[in-house]
Amino acid sequence: MTKIQIGTGDWIVVCDGRKALILENIGDRMFPNLQTKEVHEHPDSSTSAQGSDAPGRVHPSVGTARSSVEQTDWHDEAERAFLKTLVDRLDKAVTTGETTALILVAPPRALGMIRSAYSAAVQKAIREELPKDLVKMPVYEIEKQLLA
Repeated sequence: MTKIQIGTGDWIVVCDGRKALILENIGDRMFPNLQTKEVHEHPDSSTSAQGSDAPGRVHPSVGTARSSVEQTDWHDEAERAFLKTLVDRLDKAVTTGETTALILVAPPRALGMIRSAYSAAVQKAIREELPKDLVKMPVYEIEKQLLA
């Protein structure tokens, strides 16, 4: 794996489905210095608080058999909504010139969810995507992991 090049003013977005850290490199390429710019979190309510109905039933038009329908995964839906909001924020940052380059660091599952929400501007600004779960680490540890 080649060492990541982080330019001055680049944003490093470290996220999962519940939390996102937006870090900005205030150093240079030789000596990056990541500073926390924004922290986004969404509360993760219990499943019973998100949806408490029993699974739905399907009644076919012929016969007496019934089938149940899988219940909506509310945690999954909440994660998708959170990541969509994050991408909207990144889109605004790129289109207004707050940053010109993005490096995304997220677990593979979150990367898969977030990719579908990329706007053309965000897609163009992404310099690198790293499938790692670093969101619970302190910033200095994230910096060490990225520059190792």
